[in-house]
Order: sequence, then structure tokens, then C-alpha cells
Amino acid sequence: MAIRNVLEAARKFGVNRDEVFRYVSNFKGLGFSDGTITRVLETSPRSIILNEAEIRNKVDLLTKIGVHRGEIDRIFGLFPGILAFGVQNRLKPLLDEFRGLGFSSNELRREVLREPKVLGLENGELSHCVEMLRTLKCRAAIKDQIFRNGEFRAGYEAKLRIDCLRKHGLIYRDAFTVLWKEPRVILYEVGDIEKKIAFLVNTMKFDIRCIVEVPEYLGVNFDKQIVPRFNVIEYLRSSDGLGDEVGLRNLIKMSRLRFYNMYVKPYPECEKMYGRFCGDVVVGNGNRDRNRNRHPVGMWKLFKPEPNPESDDDVENIKFYMESLHQENF
Repeated sequence: MAIRNVLEAARKFGVNRDEVFRYVSNFKGLGFSDGTITRVLETSPRSIILNEAEIRNKVDLLTKIGVHRGEIDRIFGLFPGILAFGVQNRLKPLLDEFRGLGFSSNELRREVLREPKVLGLENGELSHCVEMLRTLKCRAAIKDQIFRNGEFRAGYEAKLRIDCLRKHGLIYRDAFTVLWKEPRVILYEVGDIEKKIAFLVNTMKFDIRCIVEVPEYLGVNFDKQIVPRFNVIEYLRSSDGLGDEVGLRNLIKMSRLRFYNMYVKPYPECEKMYGRFCGDVVVGNGNRDRNRNRHPVGMWKLFKPEPNPESDDDVENIKFYMESLHQENF
């Protein structure tokens, strides 16, 4: 595969075989392993037109943020695309942008080693995400989770989720708005977000743009909230028991207790498919009736103490006490 890609690229750019071998020698001379060279040739065959000085400039740029020579081999192996970027017009301005956000060389080295693809960010992408995250208005617990690995990582994770939303049809501004309104989206894996989007579009038959109006859809649990509620509504719709149509906003933003009282409690057959705890009622549980009976229906029962089970010892103690009272009286 690598040889075929290189030969095709060589013919395209008019590079002869001797120059290809010289290119490989340049890489070896800079200390790259055979595995990294093979990876580069497989994924970036166009890089054969680079000379040794161009490759060395990229290596020197990484060493300036503290990356060791042995670590550079790993970076190029995991992200060969770095060879396609110019130093002066792309990579250096990108690192300057990172520093402008307040990140030290040690932080940059750590993040580049953790995910070399951060070097493929467009200039300004990370800045927009980090600045947005710094202005979030959400619960402290959610914010702590978002920033648990630092601002740089949080910004990159936000960027990945924006890319996911754009891939499914949202424009950049709308995708950005979704994350700002519903920061919990950042806490879900990209695969989980894609599963929710597929369910929204293919099963629930909503347009992808509904997420802009109801971003909370991406911030709630798929298995515990989205699917059970949808199943209840679909059952009621199919049995003509729904009445007014339920939109995505009511389906997602309605409180658990209100949804239960409106769409589950009046229809016992829906309790099993809902399968959630709601208020003081246990739904979808074999001990449902027993749990319901624990809570009084009439006000008079509030003043009636619950009976305590009596053991044999309790009975004997009561008898002994009553006999002692009888003997005292006589």
C-alpha cells in the first residue's frame, strides 16, 4: 500500500525513484522509525516533494515547546498530516494562538502528545471554543466536569462536538449556540451524540434543526429519558389516546413528575415501558401495589401510627408486665 501510494504520487509530481529513496533517507536521518516512515508514506504520499530542510523546520518547531526527539517520532506517526502544513503560515501562528490563550509550553507539549491532531486545528478554532467555555453559565458541577482536564482539553472537546453537529447539517453558528445553551453536550462522547441525532431524525422524524430550539435533547440521558418518553408518546399516538400532539420541547423539557402524571399514570399499560421512578410511585416494578399502599390516601391515616410486628418475646414481656400490675392491686 505505501509503495503504491508513493509511486503514484511520484508519477503525479514528476519525482523519480532516486528522489523517493532520498526522501526516505532524509526521514531516517532525522531519527524517524521505519513504522513512522511507512505510516507517513501510506497517508501522506504528497510529502515526498518536501526537502529535508522543510521537515527539519517542523521538527525544530516542536522542540521549541519542549517535545523531545523521541516523542516527535510518535507525533508524526499518529498525525502524518502535520507534514502538509507550512511552518510560517500555519503551525507557528497556531502555537502563538495557543500561547495567547494563556497556555504554557509545558501545557502545549502535554496536549500535543496526548492528541497530536490539535496541530491540525484551523487558526482561531480553539480560541472561539475556549472563550465560549469561559463564559458558560451553568451549574458548578457541570463546569467542573467540563474543565476536569484543563481548559485546552475542554476547548478541543468542544470543537469535536461542533464538528459532529456540523457534519449532520447544522451551520457553525447554530452548532456553537447549541453547546453554549446546553454545556452537558460536551460531557457526552461523540458516538453518543451521533446516536441521539440518528434517533431524532430517523425514528422520531424531527428535523436536525430542532436541536437548535431544544438543545436539551443532546444533554439528557438517551436510555433513561429520551427512549422511554418517546415510547410512551408513540403508544398513545397509535392508540388514539394522545390528544394534542407533543413536540420535542415538551417531550424533553417536561419534568419527570409532570410527564408521568400526564402521560403515564392515566394509562397503566404505559408504566412498564416508562420504567422510571417518579415522585413517590415506583413505576415498572413488581412491588408496585405494595409501595403505593405505603402512602396514605385519606388524611385520617396520617394520624394513625403504622403497626409494628410483635415477636414472641414482646408478647411474653407484655404478659409479665400485666401480671405484675395485677399482683400489686391485690
